Amino acid sequence: MRSFDLPVAAALPGLRGALDSTGAAVLAAPPGTGKTTLVPLALAETGRRVIVAEPRRLAARAAARRMAWMLGEPVGERVGYAIRGERRPGSAVEVVTTGVLLQRLQHDPDVRADVVILDECHERHLDADTALAFLLDVRAALRPDLGLVAASATAGTAAWARLLGGAPVVTADAAAHPVETVWAPPPRPVRPPHGLSVDPALLDHVARTVRRALEEGDGDVLCFLPGVRELGRVAGALTGLEVLQLHGRAPAEVQEAALRPREGGSRRVVLATSVAESSLTVPGVRAVVDSGLSREPRVDHARGLGTLTTVRSSRATADQRAGRAGREAPGRVYRCWSAAEHDRLPEQPRPEIELADLTGFALQAACWGDPDAAGLALLDPPPPAALRAARATLRAIGAVEDDGRATGRGREMARVGVHPRLARALIDGAAHVGERAAEVVALLSDDRRSGDDDLVAQWRTRRREPSFRDETRRLRRALPAGAEPSGGGVGPSGSGAGVSGRVAVSGPDDETAAGIVVALAFPERVARARDGGYLMASGTAAVTERGSRLTGAGWLAIAVADRAPRAPSARVRQAVPIDEETARLAVGATVEEEVVWRDGDVVARRVERLGAIELGAVPLENPDPELVRAALREGLRREGLGLLNWTREAEALRARLAFCHRELGPPWPAMDDDALLASLDPASAARDRAGLRRLDVTAALRGLLPWECAARLDEVAPERVTVPSGSRIRIDYTGERPVLAAKLQELFGWQEAPRVAGVPLVVHLLSPAGRPAAVTADLASFWREGYRSVRAELRGRYPRHPWPEDPATAEPTRRTNARRR
Repeated sequence: MRSFDLPVAAALPGLRGALDSTGAAVLAAPPGTGKTTLVPLALAETGRRVIVAEPRRLAARAAARRMAWMLGEPVGERVGYAIRGERRPGSAVEVVTTGVLLQRLQHDPDVRADVVILDECHERHLDADTALAFLLDVRAALRPDLGLVAASATAGTAAWARLLGGAPVVTADAAAHPVETVWAPPPRPVRPPHGLSVDPALLDHVARTVRRALEEGDGDVLCFLPGVRELGRVAGALTGLEVLQLHGRAPAEVQEAALRPREGGSRRVVLATSVAESSLTVPGVRAVVDSGLSREPRVDHARGLGTLTTVRSSRATADQRAGRAGREAPGRVYRCWSAAEHDRLPEQPRPEIELADLTGFALQAACWGDPDAAGLALLDPPPPAALRAARATLRAIGAVEDDGRATGRGREMARVGVHPRLARALIDGAAHVGERAAEVVALLSDDRRSGDDDLVAQWRTRRREPSFRDETRRLRRALPAGAEPSGGGVGPSGSGAGVSGRVAVSGPDDETAAGIVVALAFPERVARARDGGYLMASGTAAVTERGSRLTGAGWLAIAVADRAPRAPSARVRQAVPIDEETARLAVGATVEEEVVWRDGDVVARRVERLGAIELGAVPLENPDPELVRAALREGLRREGLGLLNWTREAEALRARLAFCHRELGPPWPAMDDDALLASLDPASAARDRAGLRRLDVTAALRGLLPWECAARLDEVAPERVTVPSGSRIRIDYTGERPVLAAKLQELFGWQEAPRVAGVPLVVHLLSPAGRPAAVTADLASFWREGYRSVRAELRGRYPRHPWPEDPATAEPTRRTNARRR
């Protein structure tokens, strides 16, 4: 091996010692120290066979080539690599992606290596976290001699050391060159990122900042942007410069050119996504321009929508990017935001397990024999709701049993090496559209997004790309035996048993083939035109972009959609038109009796649906009484108890019972709206809104009384009370305290009003005309003190009625003076 003076060399003795003593270590080494290349070669020199797991294909291929160059030999001798669809085996060191490592562990847990290095573990990719958990299981059960190294470019290593059983932490210090920070925010405010959308004004500013960096310094410029579309936009604004676009799907010659030292000629601008943050060294860079944006996965489990979204980068990510300017010499980083904004950025990016669709992870865990992932050694547990949603998806496509264990079909899907949804679409779709299923799945598994939302147009463009053809060939090879074109159609997706119920689809064109495969992959996103937009089978509304060629299609199979917070509809990003027949075959129609409260009444129908999409309905003559009961309850809940016919008698009884519950508590029933909605049973006498009006509410309220309360109601809370004149006066229970309202003359001689349930009545004393004259809860006091003023005021107005000097001893009466004589 050639001699290389790399900072990590000083840490090699400690790393070897940690592996010899404990079998595990955490290596903390900043970017540029040689941890990705020198460490595997140094361990291989001791006779160990080493596997290096990288989170990205580009990094895996580049690392292998760099190590082979360091050994002075081509890739494929002592150093090799394996990425999806491509392998060059090596005898001593093999660099693989974490996805490939997971596939190998599922196939053969007895790792054919002495040491496994998980590189860039600080990035917290889900596959890397899962692979380490599986390797720890292998080490505990099968290979106690297996060496494990968690390599991190940051100093936050304590959690990794704990996960590895208290493994030693070996640190390599970087001889980093100073990097000057230049704050370069846009001159005018720009719109914040939304979904996959980035304000063009910000991208134009980034391009201007790249030109500024070239003018103010020497060397090449590395510019970080969130995605491929943004790379293209900025590249278009940098005419006249040598520009390379570095991303995971870039052609091999472009990747090699970006990672090869410049030999004379003009200075270069390398526009890169996150692939260049830590895993790769881009030589010749003296300035970094950072847009400050990253992409993170987001999943809306309730609507079945998952996508990447653009977010502000964390401070840790910004530091990683800045470090690329100081790898070879002093450099400068231009940050396209202000210092004040920087202080408000999150400290670290969130782990992918907290954000991503967990369907693939759940299938890996199920195939591993731990469906709940409860036994896996993970730094962060999977969010329970996300894991439940993932398992529901796996059950729907037949990948797992009800208890979460993987089915044979699920294991076939896992071996395909793509998302389980796409594996299902490949396996089932191949039986109906032949080899085109592999092409469509290759397209769907490519996370690049063009500006065209017409998936078929994208397919026709990508067919010419070598990488696309390579992936298509790999997917065809991954098809399980028996998944052959049948000339048939596609069956229901919900049974989880594969495809059945064939319908002729002979020699489908591109649009038909793409529609079938996309609909199989995302059946809940099959959508029907409605009210100027679309309704998905999941129940989510969606709209196409203005001017889209998709607009006007009766049905769509939607591959990609996203929805902004508080937006009423999802936005279609990638889709293909389909017909109703394909929609029926992919989703599977259901027919059910529907009895609901709609538009102010009970509606009973027999409805045919594709998920939430209604295909047709006919009236239901004899609906299930339980469904009617539920619909009536829903109507009362929505529109209130005013739907019932509240007679005066019913309202008075409700008030009496409410008083009893308030003063005496259970078993007297509560009478508030919520309690009555929960306890009243309208179905015994009603089938619709009109029936609710005919309901005897008084009888229904009495039916809520336990027998012991029914027997005592008139005793505890009488409807009427007899006053001294002999009249039976109704008690009003509607207020906080019961009220007796009677003409003053009828209460002469009454020193104290009666009590109900221990509560004294509040007496409203009325004039002879029935108007309020006084209110008291103490009659004796009123006769002594208040009566005189009332008598003085009313005696002249009502001279025919008695107004004695001493009402406490006067004879009560309902009559005037003349009638008394």
